[in-house]
Amino acid sequence: MSLFDIFKGKDENEELDPLADLTLSRLKVGYYLDFDLKTWEVTAYNRYDYGEGDYGDEWELTSGREKIYLERGEDDEVEWSVSKKLPIGAIEGNIPRHIIEFEDPPNQIEAKGKTYYLDESGSAYFYKGGRGQRIGFIAWDFIDEEGENFVTIEQWGEEAFEAAEGRYVEEYEFTNILPGLNS
Repeated sequence: MSLFDIFKGKDENEELDPLADLTLSRLKVGYYLDFDLKTWEVTAYNRYDYGEGDYGDEWELTSGREKIYLERGEDDEVEWSVSKKLPIGAIEGNIPRHIIEFEDPPNQIEAKGKTYYLDESGSAYFYKGGRGQRIGFIAWDFIDEEGENFVTIEQWGEEAFEAAEGRYVEEYEFTNILPGLNS
């Protein structure tokens, strides 16, 4: 190694250093991290394509029998959220029937005693594992009055619906990111 090599930065093709580059955006399946007083394992990774170069990343996090989803999106700035599955029946009214009949949900929904308002909607493609075959779906995002919590309704095909509830979070809420033994 020459003196010049010491001052040269990393080569663009060089792999990330798993200990120096442990950041939330670079999580991999098998990594561990702490959030909300629990240690979570990254058990899956997925990618969303919203079109026009707009992508989102999703990591499935598991702690015991609990499962949550950490999502990273970029709309002028990086935005983080955590969500968990919500039974579609937990939303008042027959939302699937309303969507099938009117091709959209109502502009306001009630879930677990809280009111949420339609914020945005659109279609996207889902890539399990971050690549491979894409699966199209439509999503409607609802936010509460404070803009801190949300409910998302997704339509996968003619009559398949899923929902999730969550909240927006900050990157600093996640600590102790470590690679797993097989990462």
